[in-house]
Amino acid sequence: MMESRWQTMSNEQMVSTATEKVQALSDSLTDGLRIGEQYVGLLNDLCQKTDPQDLLSAVMKLNKINLSSPFVKFPQHYEPADYYLLFMGRLLELGNIQGMTIEEDNVSHRLSMACQHLSEETKFKFELDRNNGGAFFTEQEKHEPLFYINLEKKVLRFSNRALVNFFVIREAERYSDLDIQATLKILMDFTEILASELDFVNDLGILNPSNDVEFPLQAPELNKQIIDKLFVKTTDTDFMLLSMPKNNGALLNLDRQIRLTLFYDPDDYSQQWKFKVVDPDQQYSFFDVLLHYSIIREWYLNNREALAVRSDPLIFAD
Repeated sequence: MMESRWQTMSNEQMVSTATEKVQALSDSLTDGLRIGEQYVGLLNDLCQKTDPQDLLSAVMKLNKINLSSPFVKFPQHYEPADYYLLFMGRLLELGNIQGMTIEEDNVSHRLSMACQHLSEETKFKFELDRNNGGAFFTEQEKHEPLFYINLEKKVLRFSNRALVNFFVIREAERYSDLDIQATLKILMDFTEILASELDFVNDLGILNPSNDVEFPLQAPELNKQIIDKLFVKTTDTDFMLLSMPKNNGALLNLDRQIRLTLFYDPDDYSQQWKFKVVDPDQQYSFFDVLLHYSIIREWYLNNREALAVRSDPLIFAD
């Protein structure tokens, strides 16, 4: 009798254990399917919603969703960096901004962006910053990070060094100023949408056309012989290079009343050298000066170690 009772209890325990395992599997499958349903819903939001705030919310949630369930497999899905590209593409679409197209690789299914003003081989992707959050909008051949964006902090910052490396050094030899300007216009329009619709704080770097902005040099000091080299280059041109009143730099008068100044404040103990562009229409940035005036571009690039504009860290600290 005792043995039969123990056998009955053992059978009940086995049934209970099996039931628990089946229930655990059912719960895991249900949870995986729920995540899949949530994932599809967020993708639909990103593709169909028209309010920029809804798009921002969708991409931030997609970045946090975990599709690595061992019970429910998602054999084909986008990578987190792709959501940034979809987000950018949607904002450009809603702003009726033409010129950028999103393409999908047939093998990896990764997304990339191409610009109609550049070659078909020139591709852009976002690359995640896994340490600080956010992502870099990166040209893929030389991996130049043109700008960094952080959706949670609502900040975007252009890289001065990457802008010069990619557009001024590389692309200026292959494309017209108009093509490069048109490409950058798209990026600038994107930043304007971020600022106006989503309250982003954007650091445009050398793309900033404001007359009030100054661009400090990376090097702590400047040998004035560098300025003498510009005097020599402008000797037989219509441009006039003038010394500053306190011998603290030089001012170059260009056409259309545009002026480029390289100077330091004599009352500032640090004597930080910096560039400044003054344009009556506030349309020309320091980047535009480098792009459009070959004399200045050659002088700047030949002496870049001394003249390079400071590239602040792309990452915005807390």
